[in-house]
Amino acid sequence: MLLLIDIGNTNITIAVSDDKQLLDDWRVATSRYTTSDELWLLLCMLLNSNGHSPAMIMGAALSSVVPSLTSTVENLLIDRLEVPVVNISTKLDLGIVIDYDNPESVGADRICNAVAGYRKYGSPLIIVDFGTATTFDIVSSNGTYLGGIIAPGPETSITSLHLAAAKLPAVELQFPETLVGRTTESSIQSGVMYGSVAMIDGINRQLMDELGEETSIIATGGLSSVFVPELETVDIWEPTLTLDGLRLIFDRCSASS
Repeated sequence: MLLLIDIGNTNITIAVSDDKQLLDDWRVATSRYTTSDELWLLLCMLLNSNGHSPAMIMGAALSSVVPSLTSTVENLLIDRLEVPVVNISTKLDLGIVIDYDNPESVGADRICNAVAGYRKYGSPLIIVDFGTATTFDIVSSNGTYLGGIIAPGPETSITSLHLAAAKLPAVELQFPETLVGRTTESSIQSGVMYGSVAMIDGINRQLMDELGEETSIIATGGLSSVFVPELETVDIWEPTLTLDGLRLIFDRCSASS
């Protein structure tokens, strides 16, 4: 059984897979001050809750965009589980070329998305990931990761408005009943939610003008389920794409070692 951990700025996703199938996954809030002992107890609790145990883990793959947690979790996995651990970076044999000015600055989650998207759907490819930031990652027709676009995520936009303007409340992340808001809350929801849809569809159309009409567009990430029904340009919904990339990279690295 393979352990998969994706550490994001807002959430940590923990999953287990076996025979190339995702068995279970859990999402917990990210805390930069969590100790290794607390993380170990959490991991054991999650595994045990679904009938698994640490002794069943034969390998682990880790992607992280939170530097303060990366080494903590990597060392925890190595010390406690005593299994092969792959920490995702552009230094690995990924199966795609990373054509970025500074390859090491590409987020590990974006690498996983690009690898999984390319393996599953070929290229050219656009991957839209809904998280703390809304990211667009581009794989060219010859399978090269070109880079992408980073914009504030919907939750980040709502939080920023609330913090910057004393009279603007924090609101629930959902589409309002009408485009024109009749209250301050629904007006904020309309601006953030429909504004995100317009931004995403608009950017996707511009990218397709450059990449070609045959470009596949995938949506993933924690908030993707909220937005996919409203988007006109997204072809495929893959909520576990990052986890799939973690598994694929681990398998590739294990086969070549």
